[in-house]
Amino acid sequence: MSADTVTTVRPAGYGLVRTGRRGSFLLHRRAAGVALGLAATLAAACVAYLCVGESFVAPGEVLKVVLGQPSPDELVVGTLRLPRMVLGLLVGAAFGVAGALIQTVARNPLASPDIIGISQGASAVTVGVLTFGVTSYTVLPYLSVTGGILAAALVYVFAWRGGLHATRFVLIGIGFAIALRSITTLFMTKGDYLVAQQAQIWMTGSLNGRGWEEAAPLGWTLLALVPAVLWAARAQRTVSMDDDTATALGVRLGRVRLGLVLLGVVLASIATGAAGPVDFVALLAPQIARRTTRTAQIPLLCSALLGAVIVVLADLAARRMFSPTELPVGVLTAAIGAPYLIWLIIRSRTAGGTS
Repeated sequence: MSADTVTTVRPAGYGLVRTGRRGSFLLHRRAAGVALGLAATLAAACVAYLCVGESFVAPGEVLKVVLGQPSPDELVVGTLRLPRMVLGLLVGAAFGVAGALIQTVARNPLASPDIIGISQGASAVTVGVLTFGVTSYTVLPYLSVTGGILAAALVYVFAWRGGLHATRFVLIGIGFAIALRSITTLFMTKGDYLVAQQAQIWMTGSLNGRGWEEAAPLGWTLLALVPAVLWAARAQRTVSMDDDTATALGVRLGRVRLGLVLLGVVLASIATGAAGPVDFVALLAPQIARRTTRTAQIPLLCSALLGAVIVVLADLAARRMFSPTELPVGVLTAAIGAPYLIWLIIRSRTAGGTS
């Protein structure tokens, strides 16, 4: 048989994409289609976000502002709406990828940063420093990362018993989340009244009053983490295998899982520091992405796009639903995510009872 007649064996649902004479890679067709659809949805959501407000701005004028051309709507679009929207995009993408990584390692759809204590650890440190007078939003993301990593380390240590059992990991994480939320409340009661109000607004997750000062550090940090995310996309495949198979292939599961969890913690923590704990985005985005793509692993790109879509649309609704009063975006995401969380718990209990 000649070399030209040899066919490449590939999994069902995948297509072979050639990048040159010898280069090629496998692409999941459905996941690619979903990613393109989400990208188009996100683009439409961004246009709507920049156009709709107290005053409507025509899409043509929005395009001029985005391209840096002179426009009478520069103040409304370029100064007020665009920085806030960019921050929402970055926060949503970070939460989406963070949730996907942590759920992959825990093998549990309930293992979200805002469920297992990571966001609460970031919040406790952030509210603590706000209470004691540190009010610079430029510094908060870095402090939040510290709190998130400390909380994740505690959960990881207490959940480890000769291995990382998914149920134990989630239950211990929920316990730490409750304890850290109590510590955060204690900080708020001990602080100045005005600072406590500021911290309370931050705790609900809000993009109101935020701009390039918060978006720029988050954007540069996410850009620096792109190589790590690309590694994580490949490492997901080995973590999704059973332990015996992965070990037989020479994979050091402990190190890979620790790397994925650490990356997820950093992403969730910096997003929390930039906009507060925008709850349930990290829970919703990965699960919706997996169900729509029907892939074996949670697709990181689709999770990031879905997280961005959820935050942008939720913040648009938060701005306009009770205008002129603006709701924190976290209120809208919680209203969507809480019923979904209840459904997940009921579904997991039903599955456990019938197995």
